Amino acid sequence: MTGDGDLQWAVANEFSALADLLDGISDAEWDTPSLCEGWRIREVVAHLTMAARYSEEQFMVRLRECEFDFTRLSNEIARSDAELAPAELVANLRSDIMRRWTPPGGGYHGALNHVVIHGLDATVPLGVSGRVPEETMRVVLNDLTAGGGHSNFGIDIEGRGLRATDLEWSYGSGAELRGTGEDLALMICGRTLPAGRVEGEPL
Repeated sequence: MTGDGDLQWAVANEFSALADLLDGISDAEWDTPSLCEGWRIREVVAHLTMAARYSEEQFMVRLRECEFDFTRLSNEIARSDAELAPAELVANLRSDIMRRWTPPGGGYHGALNHVVIHGLDATVPLGVSGRVPEETMRVVLNDLTAGGGHSNFGIDIEGRGLRATDLEWSYGSGAELRGTGEDLALMICGRTLPAGRVEGEPL
């Protein structure tokens, strides 16, 4: 799965699957703390779906107001738009805009990593696992390791071996860390997981 057509389909599938899952949770569950520090599931989904609510022009106006500090803008939008009705946030996940959205300079690889990781940020605390298709998970894991994505999170994987326990995938050699593909991806992205989900020396 390397061509844009396949990757775009995978992006659309992840947004749709996440919408279907979250469409059935209670209002209280929307307030569950996510794996993104300080964000509930509401904030994660509000952040994930910014492009569904803001045109490029609107986004640039907001970014200028934040002195081009993207982290600050992301936090502001996540906090404010988290107050939208859950039905609207789910509708944003199903938006045609999100199905074809790509981050600046990131292409569909960037979009796929974005929706998969933030989708896990929201669903793992709900007790959902094994949701991401194996082929999609391999693409994300390869992007985060051989593709260099780990450096965006300040995580050093040099001299480490990573081995998925639920699919045929491994990377590197050295002190081994074992876990599901989803959990390894989250560890590479600097997330803190509940105890016992991975085996081996932490990254």
